[in-house]
Amino acid sequence: MATSLLLEAGVVFTILAIAGSLAWWVGQSVIPAYLVAGILVGPYGLEVAGVSLRLVERSEFIDLFAELGLVFLLFFIGVEFSLSRLLETPGRVLRAGGVDLVVNVGIGLGLGLAFGYSVAESLFIAAIIYPSSSAVITKSLIDLGWIADPESEPIMTVLIFEDVVMAIFLVVLTVIALGQAPAEALVSAGEAMLLLVLFALLAVYGSGLVERAFGIRSDELFLLRVVGLTALLAGLALTQGVSEAVAAFFIGGAVSESDLKARLEHLISPARDLFASVFFFAIGLSTNLAIISGAGLLLVVGILASIASKALTGYVGGRSYALDRRRSIRVAMAMVTRGEFSLVVAALTVSYGAMTNSAVIQSFAVGYVLVMSILGTLLMRYSEEIAGFGLRRASG
Repeated sequence: MATSLLLEAGVVFTILAIAGSLAWWVGQSVIPAYLVAGILVGPYGLEVAGVSLRLVERSEFIDLFAELGLVFLLFFIGVEFSLSRLLETPGRVLRAGGVDLVVNVGIGLGLGLAFGYSVAESLFIAAIIYPSSSAVITKSLIDLGWIADPESEPIMTVLIFEDVVMAIFLVVLTVIALGQAPAEALVSAGEAMLLLVLFALLAVYGSGLVERAFGIRSDELFLLRVVGLTALLAGLALTQGVSEAVAAFFIGGAVSESDLKARLEHLISPARDLFASVFFFAIGLSTNLAIISGAGLLLVVGILASIASKALTGYVGGRSYALDRRRSIRVAMAMVTRGEFSLVVAALTVSYGAMTNSAVIQSFAVGYVLVMSILGTLLMRYSEEIAGFGLRRASG
């Protein structure tokens, strides 16, 4: 048994290493590479010249690492969250973030209902379409040298606004996915919201407590404390009906206001990337390409509609921060990228499985993120050319 688990781990991480290397070589985000790898070698994988590529099945090992990947992915998004930054210019934040929320959630809800899905299922589709990818966009900002440019301010503040909204959204979606009776669901939602408030208070006022809990000179013990306590609190939240991702996000938020942030990013980032790679890979393993093709029209319409909606709200966000048209177009291109939160929502549909079309929604999410993460990265890279072309057309 131990030998087979060790062999499985070796196969999984070797596949991920190859997929990540290929993505790095062509200058793309690793997220779609890990997803594609999971699809190709998973139980729904392809056959090439009569040779099956189905090398990996879902197992307890993969599920555990995927769970840790989800927790530490959201933990680090929380680390980048800054309530003080969000409140520096509340009017601009609410204007840019509010337009982004209303338009993109509205597009998702409208699509779901137009294609015959229930209100609950349409909420999941809206939650997949709404949030841009904090992880991919932040990495691209650094890689492209935009992090010190004026564009970074509206991009980062809207991303933070989205993270807060999604933390609340995930609580609601968890209650829906459980398929409880209305009275029971109301009690569960109330308990979950109470726990969410406690975690939010930890994020706002708990920096001193976090520093005492994690403050130790030994890097080894520091790593163990962060991983252990974060996993413990996220696991306890899960037992109370709150998404472990939400709990991890607010724990990370408490760290963001402490003096440990730089040390944590330096020491814990490799562990986060290791676990997160398995999370994305596991989503791919659960994806049936045949089901994606069944949601093909929804996928095409969703991609086209949400590219337009995100570009529009991103441009409005840039103008809200008094950027000129060229820079606002660059903001618009950056916000198109989707990633980790959309996949968290997709994973939630399958984890509880109370909805009739949960498998289809997950497959839609995977196809959607594959396209939008690649396209968003390319749009950011060529945003200057796109802005120039758009302004010439507008003036001509």
